[in-house]
Amino acid sequence: MSANSVIIVGGGVVGIATAALLSEAGHSVTIIDRSGLAQETSKGNAAALAFSDIMPLASPKILLRAPKWLLDPLGPLSIRPSYLPKLAPWLWQFAKASLPARQQVSISMQTALMRLAEHEMMALVDRAGITGMVRHDGSLELYESEAELKATQNGWRQREQAGIAFEHVRGSRLADLQPGLSPRFVAGTFVPGWKTVSEPQMFAQALWAHAERCGAVFVKAEIAELERTEGGPSVRLADGTTRDADRIVICAGSWSTRLIDPVTRLRIPLDTERGYNTTLPPGAFDLKRQLIFGNHGFVMTPLETGVRVGGAVELGGLDLPPNFARSKAMLAKAATFLPGLKTTGGVEWMGFRPSLPDTLPVIGALPEDPSVLLAFGNGHLGLTQSAAMGRLITDLVGGKTPSIDIAACRPDRF
Repeated sequence: MSANSVIIVGGGVVGIATAALLSEAGHSVTIIDRSGLAQETSKGNAAALAFSDIMPLASPKILLRAPKWLLDPLGPLSIRPSYLPKLAPWLWQFAKASLPARQQVSISMQTALMRLAEHEMMALVDRAGITGMVRHDGSLELYESEAELKATQNGWRQREQAGIAFEHVRGSRLADLQPGLSPRFVAGTFVPGWKTVSEPQMFAQALWAHAERCGAVFVKAEIAELERTEGGPSVRLADGTTRDADRIVICAGSWSTRLIDPVTRLRIPLDTERGYNTTLPPGAFDLKRQLIFGNHGFVMTPLETGVRVGGAVELGGLDLPPNFARSKAMLAKAATFLPGLKTTGGVEWMGFRPSLPDTLPVIGALPEDPSVLLAFGNGHLGLTQSAAMGRLITDLVGGKTPSIDIAACRPDRF
């Protein structure tokens, strides 16, 4: 395999993991990002390595529940009325992805991607010498009624078929897994293979330190445009200078289509799952593992730096101002779910998760230019799938058959 010069556009965790794997393979790698490494969406995520999360957001059940949710501006899934016209094409693709046959394709692809993600991430963590930054406590999803648990059974059957271990729990077993829960929760599902990282920005930057030791370079700069010429691809920076490479990999998350739209006929329906959270100081609660409140659309995560309460989905693009009432609503619910939670001293945050209608990322080359590779659209699973994205891009740059079949993630599938 001959070494390539590679520019990665985007310094989030997907770009960082891709840089690490490409550098390990001997390629000459430069990441370019306007704000720094892990300074945007990768800075404040929920810290989960959610390898068992194979169920797509698009599903017949969600289609039935969405209208009720959308009427609640602080609910698990919201769209501001003013944004609906712009989102209409995305919602049409989401409805199509919810059809049973399409949903099954997404589940099968996610299952393969998650197996690769777990293998690649744990191996990368080991090579980077940061195994101590990964917690192996599992997750606990909580239900307020037996009917609520019953409604989730299709998803658990799909996970069982994929070989994912889980245990439905009640009574003393539930209390042992998380002391201090409100009695409103009558059951839970414990997933032992679920993992979290000690703090997502610190974790991503530790991965970068490994990539840098392998030879990767970071340049802090804003990219004005992507250019394609007969001599190969290049990026023109805001200062007017140009940088070229054998390959350019677009890992710019929610900003990716703004770069590629001017140079391709491809139209990828990328939008943002705007996620909100509040990070409480250390000691806010003795959280044993990540808690998932699925019916309310948020999670609580124990971090080295405190307790993070957040999640939910606001489909709203990049330009609308944040609505931090969503963070406050989740924190208020968390206080009723864990009566001992200390809710003072928190820091609110909002991030742009790059979302595609079928919950699958885009992996592959621009139709017009095989030297421009796309790797974005992981939604709320960017951290989880980052090393898998890096492995698949490294395969493509090296001219190898990808480690798994990525046909369902092809850029032109929409």
